[in-house]
Amino acid sequence: MSIFSDDDTLVPASAQLPDASGTDFKEGVGLSNPLLSQNSRQMLDLVNRLHSTGVQVDIDLPQIAVIGSQSAGKSSLIESISGITLPRAAGTCTRCPTECRLFRSSDAWNCSVSLSIHENGKFRTETFGDVITDKSQVEDRIRRAQWAILNPSVRKTKGVKYFLTEDDQGSTLELTFSSNFVTLKISGPDVADLSFCDLPGLIAGVGLTGNTGDIDLVKNLVASYIKRPSCIILLTVACETDFQNQGAQELAKAYDPNGKRTIGVLTKPDRIPPGEEHNWISLIRNERESLDNGWYCVKQPGSDQLKKGITWAQARKREDEFFASTAAWSELDSMYHKYLRTGNLVDRLSSILSDLISKRLPEIQEEIDKSIIATRDALNSLPKAPSADPQNEIASLLHGFVRDLARHVEGVPEEGLLQDIRPAQETFRRAVRITAPDFQPFEKRYKGAKRIEKAQFLSSEEESESEDPSSFDNGIVLDAGDEEFDDIVVTGKSIYIDEVFEVANQARTRELPGSYPFVVQETYIKSIVKKWHTPAQILCHTVYHILSEHVRRLVHIHFGSFGQGQLEQHIKVLLQDHLNKCMERTNERIAWLMKLESRPFSLNTHYFTDYKEKFLTHYRSAREKDRNPRLMAAIEEYTPPPPAFGFNRGVVSPPAPLGIAKVLASLVEMGMPGIKPDALAKLIEPDGMEPALIIMADVRAYFQVAYKRFVDNIPLAIDYELVWGAERGILNVLNTGLGINGPDGHRICKELAQENPTVAGRREELMKKQERVFAAGQQLLQIF
Repeated sequence: MSIFSDDDTLVPASAQLPDASGTDFKEGVGLSNPLLSQNSRQMLDLVNRLHSTGVQVDIDLPQIAVIGSQSAGKSSLIESISGITLPRAAGTCTRCPTECRLFRSSDAWNCSVSLSIHENGKFRTETFGDVITDKSQVEDRIRRAQWAILNPSVRKTKGVKYFLTEDDQGSTLELTFSSNFVTLKISGPDVADLSFCDLPGLIAGVGLTGNTGDIDLVKNLVASYIKRPSCIILLTVACETDFQNQGAQELAKAYDPNGKRTIGVLTKPDRIPPGEEHNWISLIRNERESLDNGWYCVKQPGSDQLKKGITWAQARKREDEFFASTAAWSELDSMYHKYLRTGNLVDRLSSILSDLISKRLPEIQEEIDKSIIATRDALNSLPKAPSADPQNEIASLLHGFVRDLARHVEGVPEEGLLQDIRPAQETFRRAVRITAPDFQPFEKRYKGAKRIEKAQFLSSEEESESEDPSSFDNGIVLDAGDEEFDDIVVTGKSIYIDEVFEVANQARTRELPGSYPFVVQETYIKSIVKKWHTPAQILCHTVYHILSEHVRRLVHIHFGSFGQGQLEQHIKVLLQDHLNKCMERTNERIAWLMKLESRPFSLNTHYFTDYKEKFLTHYRSAREKDRNPRLMAAIEEYTPPPPAFGFNRGVVSPPAPLGIAKVLASLVEMGMPGIKPDALAKLIEPDGMEPALIIMADVRAYFQVAYKRFVDNIPLAIDYELVWGAERGILNVLNTGLGINGPDGHRICKELAQENPTVAGRREELMKKQERVFAAGQQLLQIF
């Protein structure tokens, strides 16, 4: 079982309770009473073994918490319950918790002391001195241990040995109270199987020199125990002080408002002022401040009796005499006598605690099982623990990273590198596509009034995409207000036929009449091609940033949890330098491709000729419609007549041809069969702009050939030099840059493998928790 109490401050620390023969008292007392039932003893032994594993930090174990204000007689009560004597001193002796773990053993009595420290989110236990075999040394050792806990900076710089050897009399304290605690492990043939924690008593005031924060500090410390659902609250109230003025009662009521798990204990009944006995008797009768488990009253030796060396047997005898001879208590109905005397209280505590333990066993088993699973999962979620061979481990990580990078460069399904790049490639294609020259087969004076429609054959070939430059998206950032944007866009700057004709005439040198130099077409083509450099550069930079981000993510995935992050950082620097070099080569390749396009050339004669004919027809048709709309409309509306054999020649004659049909019929009569309606457009008198139409068709057709070639070559170059280049030779780059294969490779890898202190601390904490809960699980196996 576990008993947690606050410190009492009645008597000097030297007071002991010897038996009548002058030796330590050896009769079973309280929960060490051998007459306890076997089942109760088994339950109490179990919970003490669970406490010995430390698992109470992780799960809620049944316990008894003795609370009360200063001078409420708590220490004397604990001595009566446990059968041992606690160290005492005048004033507030206990400034930090003192956890005592008692084990019955056939070996000689001994005691070990340790410090349990919570610092920076970590918990550790440090042995404080050698094992004690003389009970008279325990009080001094505990006092020195508390001294060490209350002076953390001295303990850190000088170690615990300083506090074991130096004189602590008159020493100053850095802290007035602390939640860190002293742990005692006591075993012997006459020791009870139990545990308790001696806590600072609740403070009513701190005086002129005290710290008001200590009041709440101690209160919160006590509350941290009694708020647990499995904690039985043993509320100690001194009869010499008004009941309502004792803060422990209010604290207990705050965490157990219905009194389900609180047991009241009245101490110092011999100090009740005359005539006020009924106020306390009403509690024993459970008539006020009712508790499910009732109120008890005990009479412990006073400080003067302890100084004179009263024995335990004498103390119990005097307690019996007091309740038998004092009228207020002896006249109680017999049914209330079971609520008087320490022995009755102890029997009741034993029964309640053992019953609670039995009831809680299935829940404790479930909590331990869940804690084992949760702890194992938490450990598995941590980065892999440092290897004893960091050089091989780093080499393995590098190979794994290179394989994964190659896989992403090759392409992975869904949200991979190539999927992120593809929108930028499409935007690049559109950016080049809209640089197509906007030739208008009309004079500039008709600007705004006449405009050629988009060629239908282009709509079918290149889908119905927008020609509007403002529709750019998908990663390439172009602002319609930027000069750079205006510079690459030819669309919107219409080129009229008379402008083309003027340029052609100005370019003539020694050509024959009606002939024009190729430099005209070349000039237009070069003015278009030079606009392609900016979209190519934008695509290159966009792919570079996308690739860099993917590579950084992969680096973090593979190396982010290794060591303290130095390896990840070094690799990021090396890869950034590697990508920058790939970027330089890519820019050189783009510049080279731009130079190739600086001179018009194509062996794709059929493709070029086909487009030239289509564009020339497109431009001519638009101009002819403008000059003779009636004739062109008639040609477009012409429908060939049905075959002659569709009529009965003997009865009905075919209708006489009209319009275009009549003209075509006349041409047949003149010996010119096979003339198509479109050929009639040639009857329109030429206006001298035919050379300009041919130049326009040449340039526009070449654009179709060149731009489709360019929008393939640039992404291919970027893919080869930049994307594939990121993976090409990368293992050698990393090995060389890190120096892990050099003469200092082992030292370098060892430094890189140093684990992050936070992760190391978390792993250590979880490992200790895993040990605790596993050890607790093993203890439970002995019961089930």
